[in-house]
Amino acid sequence: MPTIKILGNFVKIEHTLFSLPMLFAGLLAGLSQKTGQAPALFPLIAWVLLAGAGARTLALALNRILDRAIDGRNPRTRARELPSGRLSLAAAWAVAAAGGLLYLAAALGLGGWCLRLAAIPPLVFILYPLMKRFTPAAHLGVGLGLGLAPLGGWMAAAQAWPPSLAACLLGGFTLCWVSGFDVLYAIQDMDFDRREGLHSIPARFGARAARLSALFLHLGALACLIGLGLGFGNAWAWLALAPAALLLGLEQWLGSSLDPGSRFFTVNAWLGFAVLLYVAVGLWR
Repeated sequence: MPTIKILGNFVKIEHTLFSLPMLFAGLLAGLSQKTGQAPALFPLIAWVLLAGAGARTLALALNRILDRAIDGRNPRTRARELPSGRLSLAAAWAVAAAGGLLYLAAALGLGGWCLRLAAIPPLVFILYPLMKRFTPAAHLGVGLGLGLAPLGGWMAAAQAWPPSLAACLLGGFTLCWVSGFDVLYAIQDMDFDRREGLHSIPARFGARAARLSALFLHLGALACLIGLGLGFGNAWAWLALAPAALLLGLEQWLGSSLDPGSRFFTVNAWLGFAVLLYVAVGLWR
């Protein structure tokens, strides 16, 4: 019987800190643009939290399941729960199913467009672990998976389609931010990926090109935030943008190391909350 600690490590609960702030940034943007009757706030927040937790659990579990053989051959990842045998494949599928059911229950609770489009995120979660088998653009799959979070938050609040420009800019920021982060993180697996015939920007083009690619992606992320600020009409928002911009730069600097450590993930967690603060200040009247 797997312990709570093993299950928590398996789905990397702490990495939820990347997605939750973006979910709520999208939620705030959706509430600010809602033209009809405002939804009941506390049930809305509860459903969004459940949807985010379920989707994140499903995504991480599927990633670990689909990559278990590769992880078992990689010295950096062979101690993970599945390749090490500390968690059975059946238990891993049970975790994925639980996350999927939680996500589906939240989609049913939110209804409307959230329910109509509920199949899209799980399809992305299945696709992006497989992308490294055939394209160096696999990093964009990871970014897309998290980039859906602010769009989902916006739809939950606004109950409309298509998403607004603000929601798209938040999604674009998340896509570029996470993809750039993933490119930098993949540098440490560059030699392994080449031996295994796996595709990544570092494996295909080298570490220098990977850092340059990550820089362009992070500049794209910053451009999305600036575009968002142009629509706020709130001068205080530009001051609130400074921490997010500085953290993006710090992440790029930390990524110059071949072995990003815990500080890399700490910066990522703070960056999400910095963007949430920026959105909250920008929307404040």
